[in-house]
Amino acid sequence: MIEAHGLTKRYGGKVAVDGLTFTVRPGVVTGFLGPNGAGKSTTIRMILGLDAPTAGSATVNGRVYAGHAAPLHEVGALLDARAAHTGRSARNHLLALAATTGISRRRVDEVVGLVGLDEVARKRAGGFSLGMGQRLGIAAALLGDPATLILDEPVNGLDPEGILWIRNLLKALAADGRTVFVSSHLMSEMALTAEQLIIVGRGRLIADVSVAELTRGSRSSVRVRSPQATALRDVLTGPDMTVTTAEAGVLDIEGLDSEAVGRAAHENGILLYELVPRTASLEEAFMELTRDDVEYRGTAPAGLASSGKSA
Repeated sequence: MIEAHGLTKRYGGKVAVDGLTFTVRPGVVTGFLGPNGAGKSTTIRMILGLDAPTAGSATVNGRVYAGHAAPLHEVGALLDARAAHTGRSARNHLLALAATTGISRRRVDEVVGLVGLDEVARKRAGGFSLGMGQRLGIAAALLGDPATLILDEPVNGLDPEGILWIRNLLKALAADGRTVFVSSHLMSEMALTAEQLIIVGRGRLIADVSVAELTRGSRSSVRVRSPQATALRDVLTGPDMTVTTAEAGVLDIEGLDSEAVGRAAHENGILLYELVPRTASLEEAFMELTRDDVEYRGTAPAGLASSGKSA
């Protein structure tokens, strides 16, 4: 379990993390989300004892990270896949880590096989691709068979097969009763992997919520396809209803559910070809929730935005 209480970090006049309080519980994959500059990396570094908090505290399994006699057996972390010694082979890198806390050579061979690096285990880590480096970093995180895992962008650089592998691995580790805390920018992957979300913006906690609750609580819509779309638009009513037309004969309706739309069509003799409720995706819900906490906003150059041409 990971617990943060009033966790705060200031760099001079800048507040990077501002009074964060949350709990990451075992048994589920918890996603750690936020816009760039939200304080995610700083928070993780404080949990792992790499940065000292200005105020507040962070504990892993009831103790600060430095308070554990054998930290590798308590928490495994992946922060930077390029952290391996580039002149060592993958296996020797893991053996060196294992030697610090008496982990056996057999365990090293187990994690090498688990992450799929058997064929390249004796090659220098400096020649690894980004995806292979990620696998080596995950092997290092798993080395001590820890109860808690903290992974920063674990699917970065992985191919589709690798992404599916890490997704299934994280779910299996959580199902085994471990605490799994994953920071990622990939909303689509978090939607498939995480059950719980901790969302931060500008260093503050925005939400501690399940994926299901977040998407269910966001504004949903109904898509209708009908040869009488104009007539249907004219009979729909609702205090917060909005109707947009994506294409001829198609309406996107917000503020009414599919039952209300279907009832209105039936009562007015309007033929429907399609009536589909659309729940907001995790990405849409995240963007809506963090709209006011984005630190950096980009705009498309005027020429690109208006030309309509593609390269």
